[in-house]
Amino acid sequence: MNDWPDRRTGDRSERYGRGSASPQPEGAQAMPHIQRRPAPPQRPTVPPQSQGYDDRYQGGQPGYGNSPEPGYDSGYNTGQVYGGGGGRGGGGDAGYVQGRPPVDWRRRIKLGALTLVVVLLVVSVSTYFWADGKLKREVDLAKVIERPEAGDGTNYLIVGSDSREGMSAEDKKRLRTGSAEGKRTDSMMILHDGSNGPTLVSLPRDSQVEIPSFKGSESGKMFQGTGRQVKLNAAYAEDGPELLVRTVEFNTGLRIDHYVEIGFGGFAQIVDAIGGVEMDIPKAFKDKKSGADFQAGKQTLNGEQSLAFVRTRYAFAGSDLDRTKNQQKFLAALASQTATPSTVLNPFKLYPTMGAGLDTLIVDKDMSLWSLANMFFAMKGVTGGDGTSMNMPISGSANGNLVWDKAKVKQLVQQLKNDEKVTVKGN
Repeated sequence: MNDWPDRRTGDRSERYGRGSASPQPEGAQAMPHIQRRPAPPQRPTVPPQSQGYDDRYQGGQPGYGNSPEPGYDSGYNTGQVYGGGGGRGGGGDAGYVQGRPPVDWRRRIKLGALTLVVVLLVVSVSTYFWADGKLKREVDLAKVIERPEAGDGTNYLIVGSDSREGMSAEDKKRLRTGSAEGKRTDSMMILHDGSNGPTLVSLPRDSQVEIPSFKGSESGKMFQGTGRQVKLNAAYAEDGPELLVRTVEFNTGLRIDHYVEIGFGGFAQIVDAIGGVEMDIPKAFKDKKSGADFQAGKQTLNGEQSLAFVRTRYAFAGSDLDRTKNQQKFLAALASQTATPSTVLNPFKLYPTMGAGLDTLIVDKDMSLWSLANMFFAMKGVTGGDGTSMNMPISGSANGNLVWDKAKVKQLVQQLKNDEKVTVKGN
């Protein structure tokens, strides 16, 4: 027999868990219907930890009254998911998952942007030092004596040599360069970069000039001028870049700030690295010596074709003067098509192009990558906007050499020195 009241009601905290008065365990009994009383008013909630009972207990068993006494662990689990809605206190955090805070997208975006900036900075610095280390700073303009005063803007002497350095026998045959030893100037240009736009002035290799007194670039010995008249390219052949700069400055009165030289092989490699240069050739021409064979119209020239294009002189009535015009046109197109997003932003084209050019460029000792980049973009602007391209003004010829128009040359140099708009017309 048990000691429950007849109506099967009472305080479960007084009865449950204490057993019956009988010393024998009770048998299984059918539980009759239980009439529940209204729930008594709840007392102030006390944190379970302070009561000392196991928090696994959730809400008691149905039909047995109120919560167990402090310190009691029934081990009963109602099946509720901890942290879900409807827990103690009446269910306010429905749907919230403990231990997983919301994603902070602002913080992630900031970290991503910072990482991108750091990567770009590291790549830029690495590229700068890689490119700077490739420059061959071999020309010492400090050896040039009696130099003119500097004017406004920057003047570059750009020289294309017939150097075959680094070319294999197969390359020489394919590019029709021959196998002559040493090197000579194949083209010479002055590029002025100033506030009135870039000006490119070609100096024909057959120009008649005077070799002035100079100091030997290797020996340091002084050679006195005798008024000797020669072709301009003879100055380079006699004592290299330093004497060429000295001769140009003496005959023009214009100070050269930087010197840049590139050989046959490097020129062709740059063109191939960017995938060719598109040119619009107004009239078909052919030349066995250079290997040129072009039809009229727009076409993309590879390295071999480009070298043939800029070297051709015998196919034109104006010979060297017509060749220099083609050289100006081609170099401006090369610069314009290289400085495009498809090349600059594509490392698979940018690095081969830079490598091909920097491996063969010879510059002066004071040339920086910044100055070289300025020259490159000035060359790009020659054919656009305020850019000007021209040949040195010619008044006639003597002994097969081209004679400069001294009055026009003086006016041209004065405009370049003062960084004025060039109004002089060349041939």
